[in-house]
Amino acid sequence: MTRPASLTTPLDTYLLQAIAAAGGWLGFDRFMEIALYTPGWGYYANDSRKFGLMPLGVKDGGSDFVTAPELSPRFGQALARQTLQALQASDSNEVWEFGAGSGALALQMLEALPQLERYTIVDLSGSLRQRQHERLQAFAHKVRWVTELPEQMRGVVLGNEVLDAMPVKLLARLSGVWHERGVAVHQERLVYADQPTDLRPPMDVAGTHDYVTEIHQQAEGFVRSLADRLQAGAVLLLDYGFPEHEYYHAQRSMGTIMCHRAHLADGDALADVGSKDITAHVNFTGIALAAQEAGLQVLGYTGQGRFLLNCGLLDGAESASLPERVMLQKLVNEHEMGELFKVIALGAKAGPSWEPLGFAQGDRMHTL
Repeated sequence: MTRPASLTTPLDTYLLQAIAAAGGWLGFDRFMEIALYTPGWGYYANDSRKFGLMPLGVKDGGSDFVTAPELSPRFGQALARQTLQALQASDSNEVWEFGAGSGALALQMLEALPQLERYTIVDLSGSLRQRQHERLQAFAHKVRWVTELPEQMRGVVLGNEVLDAMPVKLLARLSGVWHERGVAVHQERLVYADQPTDLRPPMDVAGTHDYVTEIHQQAEGFVRSLADRLQAGAVLLLDYGFPEHEYYHAQRSMGTIMCHRAHLADGDALADVGSKDITAHVNFTGIALAAQEAGLQVLGYTGQGRFLLNCGLLDGAESASLPERVMLQKLVNEHEMGELFKVIALGAKAGPSWEPLGFAQGDRMHTL
């Protein structure tokens, strides 16, 4: 992908000002935050359509990627079974969804859980909130939107593909010396620039070869914030990623930063800023340790496929149409979302002892 010769959009101008104000060098985490969340201009804050299936034979389906709830309503129905068990175990009756996207998962959950008293969506994107309002009109009496968390929460927290969109710091080991990788401007183009740093990955990376990776301070801080507030209930986080020993494997030397637009992926986060998604895989060991250190219980960890099967994804699927069966296979097959995506469940500090059904078989907590 060829970058434009100059930076001309309003977001470009804002980014140039931020780089100048920072002395000519901006950490990648701050760059990622600006690219994704700047009001009106950032990727998640502008009016472009992000979520949806790509129609067969169509080069531009008007969306950038598809999430699990868009593939099949059975995804939400399966997740609702786990959510109901957690609500009953904690004697609570509210769901908190972070980054609700198109509202597809919220709709599926509300339809599957008629006994739910309130569904709270935490989403910073004004354009996405508008889509969610339209999609969830039938449940307007139960749904509310907030931009900040209260001091205390009860219920089940859901985050489907939320952690991967949280800004990360980039680290680069060059000729044996660790640097923090940031963004600068050279000849009217955004370029990477490295500065020596005391920051390190959470585990040693074997070898002496050049190596680029990420650390996830914001995602781990997010989990700690939930721990401080969650009085009763559970947290269910679904995302793509690895346990730490896989994340920082010596052969994963190019990091995991990836961009998505029009159902295509590329690795150039500095091109077309604001017009495409920027993500990083999740270090689930880091999430689990942050949760434990903050007092949460780690209740389970497994692949998405196994989790959904444990939650009854295929119950009654014998009567499903062929296209729907194809979508269900995408959700659980190891070579598609079933293994790439993982699920981790966290329990409130003083909650009762219970065993989440989504991890009844194939729990992998021992790999974290």
